[in-house]
Amino acid sequence: MSRVELIGVPFDGYGRAGHQARAAQALRDAGLMAAFGELEVLAGTDLELPPPDPRRAPGSGLMNEAALLAMVAAVHERVREAVAADRLPVLYGGECSVLLGAVSGLGAARGRPGLVFVDGHEDTTPLDVSVDGEAANMELGLLLGLTGQLAPAALQSLLPALEPAALAVLGTRDEELRRECNVASLADRGVHLRRHDVVAAAPAEVARTAVEHVRKTAPSWWLHTDLDVIAQDVFTAGRVPGDEDEEGGLDWRQLTELTAAALACGGCAGWSIAIYDPEQDDDGSQAARIVEFVTAAASSL
Repeated sequence: MSRVELIGVPFDGYGRAGHQARAAQALRDAGLMAAFGELEVLAGTDLELPPPDPRRAPGSGLMNEAALLAMVAAVHERVREAVAADRLPVLYGGECSVLLGAVSGLGAARGRPGLVFVDGHEDTTPLDVSVDGEAANMELGLLLGLTGQLAPAALQSLLPALEPAALAVLGTRDEELRRECNVASLADRGVHLRRHDVVAAAPAEVARTAVEHVRKTAPSWWLHTDLDVIAQDVFTAGRVPGDEDEEGGLDWRQLTELTAAALACGGCAGWSIAIYDPEQDDDGSQAARIVEFVTAAASSL
């Protein structure tokens, strides 16, 4: 695969104007278009979405529901088309709910998708007990079919889209948060899961083992990088409303080694990079560091 299709996602899960919805443009301004070396890069247009709405929708309780559904549908179609044309879709901007469209779109193009999920959190909060209705806290639960009975029909039609055996979760440090919410770990459901300290000790080895695990049941897999997997004092532009201080996390070197090793394994059909807020990055240094990370990791493609 020698062609990359960049897809900007101007979406903020909290229904705010700006914030994560500005990430795609900020990353382009920081040089993302040149991060893929000799690969041919197709710069597709950003998704067009309805105006944001911070309210929770009646019925589902999802925050910013209209924009969320439009984003998921558009990502699903763009990913399906790119994969079918043997291009590598790279989603940038937005947050983890992009996976609802990405994984289902990969499945529509190739069947039985896999997911290597790099994140500080397991993101399986049940929709019916979510305190804010923000979809980025529950996308793995939705993809696996662990929650979603209250989801709108348009979303339910894409779900479930992932099997536990085709999922590897790397970098988590949310044990305390899950205890507070009484949410069990995906490790209890047989999902391949490695905490942040295990990943930090041997990033490349952990990545290769994770991809090997996923590829046993899903030869084509998606790579998701939630930048909040990085320690909060290292990456300072990824905080969200209601965020709590968390100890631990990776540094940029560890995340780069992890990502480069995963991409070098083969079979990656798409990549998403999410959770960056330009309004927490006054001098643009965090955007520049993200582009540096993408450039180094993408050299393995």
